[in-house]
Amino acid sequence: MDISGLIDGYYSYNANRPSDTTSINGYDQVNQLYNFNDKTDQFSLAEARLTLNHDPDPVGAHIDLIFGRAETLVNESVTDNQGKYIEQAFISLKPPKAKGLELDFGKFVTSAGAEVIESKDNWNYSRSLLFAWAIPYFHFGLRSSMPVSKTETLGVQVVNGWNNITKSNGGVTVGLTSAYVKPKYTWNLNYYTGPENVNTQKGYRNLIDTTLLLTPSAKFNAYINYDYGQNRDGITSVGEGSTGDKLLNHWQGVAFAAHGQVTGTQALTGRFEYFNDMNGFSTGTRQELKEFTGTYEYKWAEGLLSRVEYRRDWSDVNFFHKGDSNLVDAQSTVSVAFVAFFGPKR
Repeated sequence: MDISGLIDGYYSYNANRPSDTTSINGYDQVNQLYNFNDKTDQFSLAEARLTLNHDPDPVGAHIDLIFGRAETLVNESVTDNQGKYIEQAFISLKPPKAKGLELDFGKFVTSAGAEVIESKDNWNYSRSLLFAWAIPYFHFGLRSSMPVSKTETLGVQVVNGWNNITKSNGGVTVGLTSAYVKPKYTWNLNYYTGPENVNTQKGYRNLIDTTLLLTPSAKFNAYINYDYGQNRDGITSVGEGSTGDKLLNHWQGVAFAAHGQVTGTQALTGRFEYFNDMNGFSTGTRQELKEFTGTYEYKWAEGLLSRVEYRRDWSDVNFFHKGDSNLVDAQSTVSVAFVAFFGPKR
């Protein structure tokens, strides 16, 4: 069994200087809309991780143990502490005569999105708006993948839903995935659909996620990521009455990123996004958001890198906290991060 891990820490400065007397979603003094590096004006542990992995031969297993802000936010919606401190835990089966078919059962990260939870495997340090507000973190259930040609792999997932181990409505979510890989580009397409409203199977949530990764050379890569989601609210019976409505909530966004390897140890990345939370379903406020991030990366040694990042978010409404009580329409931050990691495949 292969053993690997990482430690990811950072310091972030927010020009708005949000006060620790202002609580935002239960957390004080934060960079709003951020994930994992959301604590500001202080040193913080984004993530500590330990991974155990055995590739299927034909049976395998994978476990990711995580601590820090990443664990808190990923498992925030999990009830009864089920799966706490666990990002992934699944067993795999890859029958030798099944032409590449692989089956996984357990808790696994979503197939949607252009970024992942581990910062070292992303181009930017902070996660995109689409990663944080348009897609799920993980699923629990069964997933499959199978190559259907030399360039395309298809998959089907049957899971409990978005970011949960157990469900209150009893319905399953179905995911369909496709990965089309060529030497100069990769196109990923994912679709999830299923009931996500509490205590009722009425009202479905749908997500279309697609990413086009361009790899024209070893020194320059780029991607375009688009997400469209909708959730139809359900009506829940409570005693002799009912709550809820049948409102159809929408959200969508697009992200562009370009990554240049300047030298063997230095890289630059720029990212721009547009995200429209049409009904306030994702962020809690009906708004249109834009975001730009510039990231400088320096690799000190194999298994140790640092990143310096400037990011600006702005909205068409006064959404961001400034000082003790003011609200403004923009937020600028600077973050410095160090990530150390080890394992057989660094």
